[in-house]
Amino acid sequence: MSIKFSIMGMTDPIADMFTRIRNAIQAGHKEIEMPGSKIKLGIADVLKREGYIKDYEFTPDNKQGIIKIYLKPVPVIQEIHRVSKPGRRTYVESTKIPIVRDGIGIAILSTPRGILSSREAKFSNVGGEILGYVW
Repeated sequence: MSIKFSIMGMTDPIADMFTRIRNAIQAGHKEIEMPGSKIKLGIADVLKREGYIKDYEFTPDNKQGIIKIYLKPVPVIQEIHRVSKPGRRTYVESTKIPIVRDGIGIAILSTPRGILSSREAKFSNVGGEILGYVW
């Protein structure tokens, strides 16, 4: 009898990205590497624009590429977690975008205009799928 293990990163790459970031912060790492994708690049871009990470870079390879995220010396991210999951998607209209931690945090949304923070989505008056919360 063989036992098969499901690797979360294979079924939910966004949750895997959030877990890698959370673990790296707890371990005191300055940078993280992970397999690349367009949605992960979008999330990394939002995190940089909102000041949660120092920078990120994408290195192409013969597969999907590698994203390297550079964390700030003093961690700004206290919590990052997934909201919409493959088995239970969570969508929101532009008028009902949640306020995260009384405005201290942000929601990351996948919208028709790309991956946006809750602030950018409200300003652009677009809703979409809530990928996760960061504060």
